[in-house]
Amino acid sequence: MYAASLTDTAVIAADKGGGAALDQVFGMTAAAGVVSIVLLWIAYRHRSYKSDWLQEWAGWLGRIGERPTWSVIPLFLFITTILTAFLGFIWDVSLHVGRGRDDGPLANPAHYFILVGLFFLFIAGALAMILPRNDDGSIAKPGMAAVKITRTWYTPTAGILLAACGLYALIGFPLDDIWHRMFGQDVTLWGPTHLMLIGGAGFSLIAVILLMHEGYLAATRSRQKKQVPQGDAPAFLGFEIPKWLTGDRMTRFTQAVACGGLLIGLSVFQVEFDFGIEQFRLVFQPMLMVAAGVFALVVARLWAGTGATLIAVAFAFLIRGAVAVFVGPILGEPTNTFPLYLGIAVIVEVLALIPRLRENALAFGAVVGLAGATVGAFLESFWVRWNYVVPWPKGMWPELLALCIPVGVIVGLTAGLFVRALQPKPLPAPVIRRSIVVAMILTIAGATLWGLNYTVPQNGKAIINLTEAPSVDGFRMVTADVQITPDNLISDDPEWVNILAWQGAGDHLRGLVVDRLAKVGPGKYRSTTAVPVSGSWKTVLRIQDGKTLTAAPIFMAGDPGIGAAEVSATPHIERPLTRELDMLQRERKFDHPSWYFSVATWAVAAMTILLIWLLSWGAARINAAYFPRPDQRPLKFQGSGRGKVHRKSDEPEPVDA
Repeated sequence: MYAASLTDTAVIAADKGGGAALDQVFGMTAAAGVVSIVLLWIAYRHRSYKSDWLQEWAGWLGRIGERPTWSVIPLFLFITTILTAFLGFIWDVSLHVGRGRDDGPLANPAHYFILVGLFFLFIAGALAMILPRNDDGSIAKPGMAAVKITRTWYTPTAGILLAACGLYALIGFPLDDIWHRMFGQDVTLWGPTHLMLIGGAGFSLIAVILLMHEGYLAATRSRQKKQVPQGDAPAFLGFEIPKWLTGDRMTRFTQAVACGGLLIGLSVFQVEFDFGIEQFRLVFQPMLMVAAGVFALVVARLWAGTGATLIAVAFAFLIRGAVAVFVGPILGEPTNTFPLYLGIAVIVEVLALIPRLRENALAFGAVVGLAGATVGAFLESFWVRWNYVVPWPKGMWPELLALCIPVGVIVGLTAGLFVRALQPKPLPAPVIRRSIVVAMILTIAGATLWGLNYTVPQNGKAIINLTEAPSVDGFRMVTADVQITPDNLISDDPEWVNILAWQGAGDHLRGLVVDRLAKVGPGKYRSTTAVPVSGSWKTVLRIQDGKTLTAAPIFMAGDPGIGAAEVSATPHIERPLTRELDMLQRERKFDHPSWYFSVATWAVAAMTILLIWLLSWGAARINAAYFPRPDQRPLKFQGSGRGKVHRKSDEPEPVDA
């Protein structure tokens, strides 16, 4: 994958502001190769009937809920792996916030959790594809939506989707290293390859929901076809499984919890705001909250039933709270807060009380999107005010509504379309559903491009007077009196005027201090807490006021790895207000043609759109297999007879697994 020779550490080590050392790259590549070979060997042994241990293990777990083994085992594996990856993700962000960049993918302990989680995410999907097998050697068709891989191998559609999400995320690791070598380390969650890593894991929850649904449909059809009643008390490892673990209530609860996982997965894009180190305009935060909340909670209510939104919100709160406590107070890294979504959940439950609206999933999603973008955002603003470093100012609300309403409505409409794929009725005509998905992509892309639009003042300047304060963790601490010129540059209601100090570590400071400055006069601001200005800290005055996004350095530690000199914190500072990106993403490289970055960004965007298309295709295929439209030809499999795997004559008709 990477051409280089291992000579000595000095030769193979990459620029400290660029990619990882090649010995770590080769190590990761070797690990990926070993995992792939082992997985292929297991698949070969299982599919060729040379090994039965996987089938026996699958049979044990498959008795829970009386679901096909290919839909149960991946779910058990997925739950542990996605929680492992999420813990690693939050820990990794905390480490970067508090300590700065690392020396590569194997130098950061959190990366091991992420890698293991993403590897097993892919393996969970691969197992769903591998498992379908009949003990008598006849060809197993895992449900009506099965996809033909070879003459004798059919796989569940959702297994392909889950494996694709894992593969998409895993591809992000080598691409991320290539990205850093080309453009430096963009220390932001929103780097394109970073979005691949977290996006693959987030989108995998959609694939998991489809896997649960496809397994339920296949099991129901199999029982009806064979006229076998559902067992009252199936056995598991010799013990009788209580009815409450396999009944309808447990199924609904499991669906609600899955939607809680979906809520977490769609919320990862906001994590910079959760730490108070947002590098983009604040209007993105409510837009992302509305999009995640509306989609996940519409699915929860219409798929899992009454009260499912509250279970989903509670589950998300429990998991995010536990991870925040573990990473923060226990491991001693910066602590993050997180969205509550309770306001949107209440709106969904109230609107679901209207029968005619609830029965039309598309209309329900659109109405929830509108209500969630207005009333829901207003209710969530109280949680933000109480728990976040930066509350939403009144002056932001016109732009907030202008972005959130179209995003909320189209995301709600898309959620309603997804629910229709889970309901026992045909999907709308292809032109309608394709138009909704395309409109969703275009609306979110347009809102994102609008939010990324900002200005830097041409004549702004910050005059900063520092006053010494008692040291903390051995660091020099100061308070600041700030004068912005011209004094009318900032309105009376800006998004933020604060001092951010980060990447300095410390036992008490934990590498992150955010001081919201108090306004004391025209253009005059004063510290409310002391900030560090020594060691490895990066301490910056930051301003966002509408489309104005700018900053001035107070102290920046010298960084020989990227050839950056120290910016000293003298008692009196006069510095121009410049582009914030140059300070928060100090390791970025700009010594390349601008079109390089554009082409690389669009390449990542194309892969993301391809993944969205694949998930849409899978949802439509599963629905069409069981509930075809009157004008649609049902999915068919050619051939006749029951045949065995070894048969080489006419292709046999697969038998339900």
